[in-house]
Amino acid sequence: MKRKLIAVMLTISMLGSLLVGCSVSTGSSSKDSKSDGSSTTPSAKEETKETTDTKGREEITMWFWGAEPYAQEAFNKILVDKYNASQDKYKLVIEFRPSVDTDMTTALAANQGPDIVYGSGPSFVMPLVEAGKLEPMDKYAEQYGWKDKILQPYYESGTVNGSLYSLVNGVSTMGVFYNKKVLEDNGWKVPTTMKELENTMDQALQKGLYASVTGNKGWQPVNENYASLFLTHIAGPETVYNVLTGKEKWNNPNMKAAIEKSKEWWDKGYLAGDDYVNLNFSESLQLLADEKSPFFIGPTIAFQWAASFFTGDKAENLGFIPFPATEQVPNETYTLGAACTLSINANKSQEHKDEAAKIINKMMTPEFMQDMTTAWPGYWGTPLKDLSSVDTSSMSYLSKSFVEVVQKIAKAVDEGNFGYYDNVFFPAATQQRIVNIDEVWFGTTSVSDYLDSLDKEFSAEFEKGLVPPIPAPAIK
Repeated sequence: MKRKLIAVMLTISMLGSLLVGCSVSTGSSSKDSKSDGSSTTPSAKEETKETTDTKGREEITMWFWGAEPYAQEAFNKILVDKYNASQDKYKLVIEFRPSVDTDMTTALAANQGPDIVYGSGPSFVMPLVEAGKLEPMDKYAEQYGWKDKILQPYYESGTVNGSLYSLVNGVSTMGVFYNKKVLEDNGWKVPTTMKELENTMDQALQKGLYASVTGNKGWQPVNENYASLFLTHIAGPETVYNVLTGKEKWNNPNMKAAIEKSKEWWDKGYLAGDDYVNLNFSESLQLLADEKSPFFIGPTIAFQWAASFFTGDKAENLGFIPFPATEQVPNETYTLGAACTLSINANKSQEHKDEAAKIINKMMTPEFMQDMTTAWPGYWGTPLKDLSSVDTSSMSYLSKSFVEVVQKIAKAVDEGNFGYYDNVFFPAATQQRIVNIDEVWFGTTSVSDYLDSLDKEFSAEFEKGLVPPIPAPAIK
């Protein structure tokens, strides 16, 4: 009875909190754009073009977000065409759907949907597991050696009660993109501390530039990027870990300092000022390329949109650094985010489940990351422990830069220098309250009341066992 009730409620209850395609705000999807509100795709549903004679074969289906046309072409060529040419029984069919999250939730609630289930992070997966919509993947993990290959925090984030139900297909983190030419022309150095970053942003404002460019136009969940950033670098990973494991309440001094810092940045206009609500990521990156700001502070998946603006002689003007050191977090530390997750539909034949697992495994290899990142920078940062075999010699500057970031993230994870992105480690209702941090920015909710509301939502979900496994950071 419980499962039936959850299945019926999936479509209704998840619409408000799970409209995040490929989230690290997934900077990822807003049904007609990824969650940063970036450029729209040409149609709501585009099926894979067949380049191999696949008539009469059984279809293995996958739905994906409505990526840019060049990205769709790369995905079809590198995954679909190669898979379809590798055997003669099945054909992989991918549909690119701008409304993938709501489509997926609705279809699974009705015991339908594709064989390979796309999700907007582990928090999306938990209710689906509770409703019995996803297949346990433990035997496939053993078959393909996933636990040994994948970075532990990411592998564990896809488990529920000890069983694996999803794999994160790409890592993302918050950091600082900067225009090298703007810094050089103004005599500014690449910041190594938050104080240096803030000083440069103050000077940029004085010169009539944006302090930084970013925005949530059309997609409010962009807010969670900045909330997650301040939780990591002001509250600190240890405090967030204690909160997520029930050892501390949300409304504690360190958490309060983090939310207050985000409010300070908002009030000073550091987040594009009044234009925060009028810009999406594509527009923001255009401004960065046009030298209207020294910085774009956002998720690494923004490399995929930067490729449209940092072209020609501008290509190498773009630099990226992890978020600078703070007094609370002096070491190079990365907030662990996810592009999205891959799961298997429980309401499919065993043969289709096995084939879906085989396809997912193809996407969890250094070779796939190399091929996809060469064609599509910024998205396919496969969370593998060993990325030494990824060859960047033939990659563009932006693709190579992204691979270097992912390699640094892997090293930081190994050393325990990481924080927690909400779309990976926070349960769904708590994540939605994080998205609503603009209540504090606009002054409609006090910091204390906001943290109390977070504690209320989180406590309820914690009691229900909806919090993903939380890896422990290095304790300083």
